[in-house]
Amino acid sequence: MPDGAFVLMAVHASIERMLTISFVTGTEPGKWFKRYEELSGTCLSALPSTNPLAEPADLALMRLPDTRVDESFHVVRLYEEALGVAVPKDSVYAEMFAATGEAVDIEDLRDEIVNFDFFDCVEAAGETEGDAIEQLRTALQVVAANVGVAYGPLPLLRAVSKKQVVAAPLEALEVAPTEIALVWKKERDSEEVQDFVGVAKGRTVRSSRQTVKAKKGEKPKKGVKPQAKKRSAQGVRGKVQQCSTRNRKRR
Repeated sequence: MPDGAFVLMAVHASIERMLTISFVTGTEPGKWFKRYEELSGTCLSALPSTNPLAEPADLALMRLPDTRVDESFHVVRLYEEALGVAVPKDSVYAEMFAATGEAVDIEDLRDEIVNFDFFDCVEAAGETEGDAIEQLRTALQVVAANVGVAYGPLPLLRAVSKKQVVAAPLEALEVAPTEIALVWKKERDSEEVQDFVGVAKGRTVRSSRQTVKAKKGEKPKKGVKPQAKKRSAQGVRGKVQQCSTRNRKRR
């Protein structure tokens, strides 16, 4: 087989093994991507999306709850998002947040017009997160015109807010926070997916590499240190060479 054919086969195999991850607006998984690439020695394909579950990806970093996620998916919950409220830049709420850095109490917003409530929207049956984010963008244009407020996860509000809008933390005990999770089809589970999940859960590069080796059947023998194994191998090679020399002398 020509050398060029071997190169094409290697490239094709590398593409087949490349992990594809879609991630939702308001998340910043770049550090996980970098750590995974350091671990695996391969690149991954990243797809930013307002609706990551609908993307052709092996793994989705998405926001929960989502009514589409059922028993056919693996779900690994990573963290809860802070609650947020988008207010006009020139409002008293924005001024108070700028002065104190404290969260805005939802009780102080009871008389305000609520242009959009992301938390209510994502819990509605049949409502996808992509639809909710687009509705939020529209609502923020109204907030920017100095009319009302909008509720949503604080990282998402900061990611999509306009210049005339301030995204501030919200204090609201009755509101359940959204969660960021890794979600993938059970039928698409793989070593590559599990390696990335481990990285996202805080595993170090060193321990991740050990895990990958263990999966590939490279477990070291119990009670034998790597250096000792190396010395043993050198000793065996020395004995083989000595035996070969003696055999040649006998001949």
